[in-house]
Amino acid sequence: MPRRPPLVPAVLALLVPVLGLLLLAGLVGPAAAPSVGAGDPRASRGLFVDPYMPGSKAAAQDSRYARIGRSAQPLWITDYYGVDDVRGAVRRYVQRAEDAGKTPLLVIYAIPGRDCGLYSSGGLPDAASYRRWVSRAAAGLRGSHPLVVVEPDAVPFIGNERCRFDVDERLSLLRYALSHLTRAGAWAYLDAGHSGWRTPAQMAPLLKRAGIGSARGFSTDVGNFRPTADEQRYARALVAALARQGVSGRRYVIDTGRNGAARPVDGDVCNPTWARLGEPPRLVLRGSFDGRLWVKNPGESDGQSSDDTCHGGPPSGQWWPQGARRLLQAR
Repeated sequence: MPRRPPLVPAVLALLVPVLGLLLLAGLVGPAAAPSVGAGDPRASRGLFVDPYMPGSKAAAQDSRYARIGRSAQPLWITDYYGVDDVRGAVRRYVQRAEDAGKTPLLVIYAIPGRDCGLYSSGGLPDAASYRRWVSRAAAGLRGSHPLVVVEPDAVPFIGNERCRFDVDERLSLLRYALSHLTRAGAWAYLDAGHSGWRTPAQMAPLLKRAGIGSARGFSTDVGNFRPTADEQRYARALVAALARQGVSGRRYVIDTGRNGAARPVDGDVCNPTWARLGEPPRLVLRGSFDGRLWVKNPGESDGQSSDDTCHGGPPSGQWWPQGARRLLQAR
């Protein structure tokens, strides 16, 4: 009895010529960048405005802060939440977003040696505790379809002679965090500094080593004040540089919370008196640009200094009415 030809090769023999015609016609193409899947709620939901944020609470009491308090901002998940508490804190936040029918925004910010000893120094004490902590934070995210900015400044600080962290360990921890957050369903954006810090050629190999291949993309200008046009140029160049490193299709978000000043002053980055609110947060999902976010919460201090470098601000992360009113002034 003659054997029948295997089904798969026979089907492929029929499909290959058809696919060739479709490619020529431009109806199909090579694998595209990570995109919004069918039915992904992030494509249609607005961003979550959490009434528990300090800015939102201030706006509820004083309408002067409405432009800040009524705009979406992330919950910063830091070492303020212990290993035993972080999963529950994340879960409660994303549940509030789900109840509101909105997309939750978070920042993961607890890597050992955080901020290289500057105004936001701290983080988990060691690599083992960070892995436990971030895996539990990721577990709290499951099913919530969040946007997560991962460890602001952690990669750009690599190579800074003032920093004392182990570079290989830091890169390993970032790979661990990105893989766990992505598997939990997050669009994870590894922070890539800003246009005035490292060049795309310098940043791209570091981001690759830090595991950006498993992430949605990267963030720029977090906590900084660079003009959006400068950040767009930097981000587009970094997307291209990553593609040359073999990591194609990455996307990016820009922090526009405090970049509305016409002429920012280089080097004045701790509660600068000239800073103003930038364009409001909005997902765009166009090409490689996912959108604008207010990542560093406007109205919260960058830090405190004894020499007035921080222009009278309280400790980092505290709501500061005077600083909020400065941001709200006309450009």
